[in-house]
Amino acid sequence: MLRVAIIGASGYTGVELARILCNHPEFTLTAATSRQYAGKALSEVFPNLLGKTDLICENLSINELCSRADLFFAAVPHKTAMDLVPQLLREGKKVVDLSADYRLRDVAIYEEWYQEHSSPEFIAEAAYGLPELYRDQIKQARLVANPGCYPTSIVLALAPLLRAQLIDPATIIVDSKSGTTGAGRSASVGTHFCEVHDGFKAYKVGGTHRHLPEIEQELSVLNGESLRISFTPHLLPISRGILSTSYANLTSTVSETDLQELYTDMYANEPFIRLVPSGSFPATQHVRGSNFCDIGFAIDSRTNRIIVVSAIDNIVKGAAGQAVHNMNLMCGIDETTGLQGAPFFP
Repeated sequence: MLRVAIIGASGYTGVELARILCNHPEFTLTAATSRQYAGKALSEVFPNLLGKTDLICENLSINELCSRADLFFAAVPHKTAMDLVPQLLREGKKVVDLSADYRLRDVAIYEEWYQEHSSPEFIAEAAYGLPELYRDQIKQARLVANPGCYPTSIVLALAPLLRAQLIDPATIIVDSKSGTTGAGRSASVGTHFCEVHDGFKAYKVGGTHRHLPEIEQELSVLNGESLRISFTPHLLPISRGILSTSYANLTSTVSETDLQELYTDMYANEPFIRLVPSGSFPATQHVRGSNFCDIGFAIDSRTNRIIVVSAIDNIVKGAAGQAVHNMNLMCGIDETTGLQGAPFFP
C-alpha cells in the first residue's frame, strides 16, 4: 500500500480527499494535518467519515510529515503551498498541489493575480494536472499542479473546438455557475445560508476572477496562440456543482453530427468525460459526488455560434477527485482506481 497524507484536511477539499482515499485499494491515508482541529479525530470534525478512518488531525512539522508518507496532497491556500511544496520535493516526495501556486507557467502573471512567488524555480517542472490533456507529463511528474474548478469545466468543454480551429477565439464568452463550496469552508457573510438561499448572483464581474489567467493559459495552448475571453462566474444556492456555458462564433459550416464526431474522437477513451445524448444537456445534479465532466452542445444557426455546456462536481472533478486521478497516474496504477462510483442522485 502507498502511504499518502493530506496537508490541510479541514476544508471541503480535504474531507473529499479523505472520503475518496478511505475507499482507495492502493493508497492508505497515514496523516491528516490541521492546525484548527489538531488533536481531534478526523471523523469528529467530519462525521461522514465515522467508521471509515481513525486518524487524528495533527499539526506536524515537515520533518514529521516526511516520515509518515511518500505522497502528499497539499490542500492548503495559495502562498502556504509554495512554502511547503519545495521542502517535500527536496525530501524525495511526490506532491499534488491543489492551490494555484504552480498552475501558471509565467511567474509574472502569477504575481500579478496572486502575490510574490517564493519558489518559482519549481513552476517549470510542475505538470498541469488535467489528465485528458497532459496524461503523459503527469505520469512522469513528481509535482502536479491540480487545476482550478472553473478552468477544468471550461477547458474540457472548448478543447476539441480550439484544436480543430472551428471557432473564432476572439469571440469566446463563458458564464459559469458554482455551488457555495467553491468559496471554501471558512465563515463568510457572502456564503451564509440566508445570503445565498433563494438567490442567484454574479461576482468578480469584468475579468477579475483569479481563475481567468489559468483558463486563458490553457485555452491559448490549445489555440496555438494567445487569446483572451470574457468570463463571468455566478454563485448558485446549492452546495456542490459547476455548470459552465461557453459561446463562440463558428469559423466554418459544420453540423451537430460533425461536432459529435469531433468530441467523440477526442474523448472516446477518456474514463471521466461523458458526452450527453444529442438534444439533452448536462446538469449539476447528474455529476454530484463523481469525477465526471458531462458535456453537451448545440449550434445556434441564427447567429452561427456554438454553445457548449459542461457540468462537474467542483470538489470532486474540480478538486479532490482530479487530484486522486493525478496521483494514480503518478504512481503507475489504473487511473480510475478509487473513482469509479456513479454520481449521487437525487
